[in-house]
Amino acid sequence: MNKKNIRNPEKIVDLISIEKSFDKIRAVNNVSLGIKEGEFFSLLGPSGCGKTTLLRIIAGFEKPENGDVFINGKNVNSVEPNNRPTNMVFQNYAIFPHLNVSENVGYGLRNTNLNKDEIAQKIEEALNLVGLEGYHKRASSALSGGQRQRVALARALILKPRVLLLDEPLSALDKNLREQMQFELRQLQKSVGITFVLVTHDQTEALTMSDRVGVMFNGKVDQVASPEEIYNKPQTKRVASFIGNMNFFETQYLEKNSKTISVCHKDLGNIKLLKSNIFGDDKSKLTIGIRPENFKINNKNGKKQSKSFNAKVVEKSFMGDTMLYGINLGENDHHTYRISISDIKNTPSPNIGEEISVYFQEDDIVAYFEE
Repeated sequence: MNKKNIRNPEKIVDLISIEKSFDKIRAVNNVSLGIKEGEFFSLLGPSGCGKTTLLRIIAGFEKPENGDVFINGKNVNSVEPNNRPTNMVFQNYAIFPHLNVSENVGYGLRNTNLNKDEIAQKIEEALNLVGLEGYHKRASSALSGGQRQRVALARALILKPRVLLLDEPLSALDKNLREQMQFELRQLQKSVGITFVLVTHDQTEALTMSDRVGVMFNGKVDQVASPEEIYNKPQTKRVASFIGNMNFFETQYLEKNSKTISVCHKDLGNIKLLKSNIFGDDKSKLTIGIRPENFKINNKNGKKQSKSFNAKVVEKSFMGDTMLYGINLGENDHHTYRISISDIKNTPSPNIGEEISVYFQEDDIVAYFEE
């Protein structure tokens, strides 16, 4: 048997060297990616990075120019979408306006050998699964955005796919409903045990819902890891910039040993970096990154921390659960760095124009070699 057509199904989805172009623009550039069975996996990246194209390649709506797509251990390059063990929830939900809820949900069963009673039972189960009990006869035009999303999910799940593909399904919802649906989608995935593959440009959505996240830029996957690792140890500078906020500082290289590299910044002072937090090929220039929440403000009358520097407050914004500050370093520094304080009650609250002392922990720093 041709080994190209059968793989060991260690992963439910296995993409090997996938390439796809549109009008000479490379949308997907030599992507290899494995998705485990039963996990919630998110493809995250800015608009135009290739994540939706990659999802459509898994679904079979786009054909790769090069590379192979394996689903459940079988090469599906030549398999049409309707014959793949996948189903897709589109961004606009694609609800049929002339059909009611029950007819929409059961649409995929119309050409099966099931009788009317069996179809009705499956529709009932699918509606219960997404919290739409009693909505059978509701007209599509009478549904809210959240209800339309649930109908689309029920219609996709009723066919019991091995992999459910979700193309930015929450983007049209308002903030509160979107956050509610994030939680419900995650709980639904856990309850049905089906592999979910989500495409989103919303970093919070990906971090909140996923077991693992693949971050894409310009048709390539920069990093695949758990949400915690993606956030705390982004392996490239552009991942660090895209996920949350990051303060970057260019440093001067001093020395290294087996575990650390020492650098110097004119305002932050000498810093010892853990090699496990440094990414890229060893070059002479190191840029360090510190998250806004990893900067702390020293109490004026308290003990000054060892890794401290002086700064001037130039911005101050109350965000509800956090206070966000903008600071400048030195008289001639016109770059604004960010500090995020969550423990507002127990932290000094300087005003714009005040001089403050800021400290940080070296273990919280990530660094990137650059040319």
